[in-house]
This record gives sequence, structure tokens and C-alpha cells, in this order.
Amino acid sequence: MAGCRNYELRRINRMPAFAPASEYKFKQKGLEAIMQNQRYKNPIISGYHPDPSICRVGDDYYIVNSTFEYFPGVPVYHSKNLVNWELLGHCLTSREQVMLDKCRVSGGIFAPTLRWHDGWFFMTTTNTSYGGNFIVHSREPQKGWSGPAWVDQGGIDPSLLFDDDGKVYYTTAGNDETGRSCILISEVDPFTGKRLTECKVLSYGCGGRYPEGPHLYKINGKYYLMLAEGGTEYGHMETMQRADSPYGPYEPCPHNPILSHKEDQREEIYCTGHADLTEDANGNWWLVCLATRPCGGKNNRVLMHNLGRETFLSPVIWDENGWPVVGGHGLIDLEMEGPLPGPAKPVCRSFHEDFSGTEASLHYNYLRNPKLENYLWSPKDRTLVLKGTEVTLNEQDTPTWIGVRQKDFDTVTTMKLRPLGEIQGMRLGLTAYYNKDYHYEIYLTRELETWKICLAKHVHDIFVVTEQTQVELPEDGNLWLRVESDREKYTFLYSTDGETYQKLGTGLAVGLCTEGTRTMTFTGTYLAMFAERADVEVCGFDVEVF
Repeated sequence: MAGCRNYELRRINRMPAFAPASEYKFKQKGLEAIMQNQRYKNPIISGYHPDPSICRVGDDYYIVNSTFEYFPGVPVYHSKNLVNWELLGHCLTSREQVMLDKCRVSGGIFAPTLRWHDGWFFMTTTNTSYGGNFIVHSREPQKGWSGPAWVDQGGIDPSLLFDDDGKVYYTTAGNDETGRSCILISEVDPFTGKRLTECKVLSYGCGGRYPEGPHLYKINGKYYLMLAEGGTEYGHMETMQRADSPYGPYEPCPHNPILSHKEDQREEIYCTGHADLTEDANGNWWLVCLATRPCGGKNNRVLMHNLGRETFLSPVIWDENGWPVVGGHGLIDLEMEGPLPGPAKPVCRSFHEDFSGTEASLHYNYLRNPKLENYLWSPKDRTLVLKGTEVTLNEQDTPTWIGVRQKDFDTVTTMKLRPLGEIQGMRLGLTAYYNKDYHYEIYLTRELETWKICLAKHVHDIFVVTEQTQVELPEDGNLWLRVESDREKYTFLYSTDGETYQKLGTGLAVGLCTEGTRTMTFTGTYLAMFAERADVEVCGFDVEVF
């Protein structure tokens, strides 16, 4: 695949979407070089990582994602090759930056945009539950971000374009004065959030419902407006328009949508959209987008997903008329190839915790703003004490809950615990958690003078204990709980010696799927530890991903 240094347009009639890179040369740092296509696997960031936004700084690449009601907000990933991503930290790590108290399910932090300009990173997003649109900035993403600079512009999915003339354009997906969905634009000061011009309607999209996710680019002297349309479900797609002025008028790409799987019958990837573009250090172009992988077996394909919307990558070429062509003419694959800017390495998605660190791993999330005094880390003893409260997993509140995203279908999660109390009705355990209305958990409880292990399920407005058994804890009080998952079900097990496990019961994966929720939701399943009404000492937490 040829490079496009200085935005040189490639001729699609001479080069297919996956032409062998070895046939084409490009210049890098004044030297002739040949780029070889490399194969890579999608998703590049698996599990619940929707609404990706990407930017490049030299040879470094950064991605951010939506987080909704989970804390901390907006993870920042770094890569050298666009395939292997390391979590550097989060943009929103304090109550000042992100208020999530009693935030509704799938409220909170919506789609972010990440941009770099003149030595500064800027991230803009919307807190749909408190305050609206804002911008934070940082010199070094891993060392913290500024407080929020609030922007007086309505809508969601904000984005920034730093133009050559010093102007900064701010776009959002909102409504015009009649209530019609549209894209809005104004000029802003990115450090203060002050709007410098009136807000104007920029576009009504290209015919799909709910035009959103606007990203404005300046490429080869023209302004390109890329939108997500059709809703973020199975009609999702990405469209492109361009103009000579940032304010338009815009002409649509003749082969819109540039990305869509709504008619794809391979049944492997759905809901593609909400994309962002970047040019790599070698002059090649790439697109990141969200998409979903369906659960269910080969003989039981269902239009449902439990892992959440994930981050996918596709190479992009430009046709002779200056329009982008994504992947296989608008289709992407679970395995693709392209001229990656660096050699790809195997991806490990397992998580191992021995509690030897003084702080929580960056991969942990909490539900809404956590009460950190309920999480006691002891590196000396290699334990974490979870202090349970009266708040349960069934409430729109902040229970004692800490977990990681489920990164693939086939996983084994094990928690080693020891109860620190004998309170009637307490629940100490391990949960496969989508939100307060959809979760399964295996837990230890106390009833009268008896220890019991229970399996409970909450689906819609039904909360019930489906399995339970009495158990004799060993003298040291240790107990192991385990959740095994595949494409069709979760299996819940327990052990009193850490070697021999007894099956307690199962729960169907479709009970934790976005499509089955009673309200519109946008997140994915977590594997998490929790405590209710009593304290628990955790001595191990491991998630094996296969």
C-alpha cells in the first residue's frame, strides 16, 4: 500500500484496498524505504471501549474512549504500532473533573475527542448527567489533566479542529431551533472553553438518522466532516462530506457510507461507526471505530452483544477524487492487514492481581465516584479489604465494587477471599455485571448460624437467588469463587481448597446484553469483586482470557 505523504491522493483504480505494500515506495526521513503489510487482529482494544478518538504525536499514537457511569473517566491508551495498546491512565480522575453521584445507567461521560496541538493534549467530552460539554488539557497525559473548562454549546460528542490560521473549531451533535438533529459549530478558546463566535448549524448529515460523532479535519486544503449516522445500533454507519470552508457548504462523498456493516451477512462484526481518522508517521492513513461482536454459538447466532462496543482499526486509502476508502470498500474484518508503523506483537488480555502494589491497577474501575475509604490496600500483607455498606448492586448508587472489563468471550475469573464478619444477609463475592438491572453474582452469605454460597441473578425487574448451598469454611476462612464464561453462558463455581471446584449454576450471556436492557444502554460487562453489609479480605483476583 502506497504512502500519501503531503496528502498525496492514491488512485483506487490502480490499487485495491489491500494491495501488497511491497509494490509501493515512500520516503521517510529522506531515505527510500519499503513498507511491508502486516496482519493484525481486531478489535485492537477489546471489551467495553466505545467511541474511540485517536491522535498522533510524532511516532506515538493515543486513543481515548467513553466511560459513562464508570470511574475514573476516559482512559488514555498509547501505542507505537496501532495494534499493541498500553493504558497510560485516565483524563478524569477527580470529583472536580467528573461528577457521577447517582448517575443514571449509561449516563455520565459520553464520546470524547482527543487532539494534540502545539505541545498540548486536549480532550473534550460531555458529562450528560452534570454540566454538559467541557475541555481538559495536559502536557503529559500520564501525569494528570487540568480541571474542566466548560463550553457553552449544547449537544453531545464534541470535537476540536485546530486550523492553520489559529482558529479552533468546536463541533457537537445537537438540534436546531426546530428540534431537528444536526451538527453545530462555533469557535472556542480551548484553554478556557469560552465560545468566541455564535453557534451555527453546520450540517444535517447525509440522510441517516441521528447524525452525531462529528470530526472535522483539514486535509490537502479542504475541510472534511466525518459523521456517525443511523444510530449506534445495527443501522450504524460512517459518512463523509467536504467543503472549501469550515462553515461549508458541504458536498457528500459519492460512495457514502464510507463504513457500514448493516448489510454485511458474515455475522462477525456489527454496529460499525463513530470513527476517527489519523495519518501515521509514514504518511499512511488509518481509521479507528467502534463495533460489536455478537455472542452466541455458531449454530445460535443472535443480534446481541455482552462485551460492549469495542475499538477496531482499518487502513484507509484515498481515491483519485480525494475521498477516503475504508478497509474492503466500507467493510472491516476480524483479521486485516496494512502497513503498520511498527511491528505488531502478540496481545495479552489477561489480568493478574496479587495486591503487592500500593495503588489500584489502572485497569480497575469503580461504579460512579467511589468512596475510597472502603478500599484498603495492604502491599505488606498482599491483600485488599473491601468494606461493605448497605448499598447493593441493585441500586443507582455507589456500592463497594471494583472490577475490570471483560475482554473476550472465553475467560476464567478467580477471587480468593476471607470474610471479616458474620453479619446476617451480607454478600461478599464475584459478579458478572452489566448494570444495576442486569448482573449475575456468586457470593458468600450468612444465614442464622450457617455459611451459604449463593448464585443470584438480576434481569429486568426480577432479582432472585437461583442456587444456594451450605458450606463449611476451612480454619483459615479462605474461599475461592470462580466465574467461567464463553459465548453462550457464565458458569459459577466455588472451592474451599483452591484446587477442586464445585459448580453452583449458570447464567445465559444474553441476560447481560445491551439489546435486552429495559432502557437504552451503551456499556459492557465487567468482572468485579464486591462487598455488601460486611467486610472481606481479598487475597487474589485473576482474569484469564483465552
